[in-house]
Amino acid sequence: MKKMIAITASTLAIAGCSNMSNTEQRTLSGASIGAAAGAVGTAIFHGNPIWGAVGGAAVGAASGYAYDAYKKEQASEYNSGYNAGKNNQPAKAPQ
Repeated sequence: MKKMIAITASTLAIAGCSNMSNTEQRTLSGASIGAAAGAVGTAIFHGNPIWGAVGGAAVGAASGYAYDAYKKEQASEYNSGYNAGKNNQPAKAPQ
């Protein structure tokens, strides 16, 4: 019974993330990784794992969002250079 509940829960969790944008996926991934790291870190140092998870999730979500902004800027610069080369125009320097 427990195995069936675990399989159902994991299937729903995976299916629930399928319609997310890249920004949402990266922010949620950062939050979950940060929450796990924060909980483990505070447990190791004999703190309250709940507060470690909350703080880690906040920092992780902010980091995931910042990483997404970086990747979007990188893709924009690549596409700009690609289009300039495709149209035989000189590439513009990033600003």
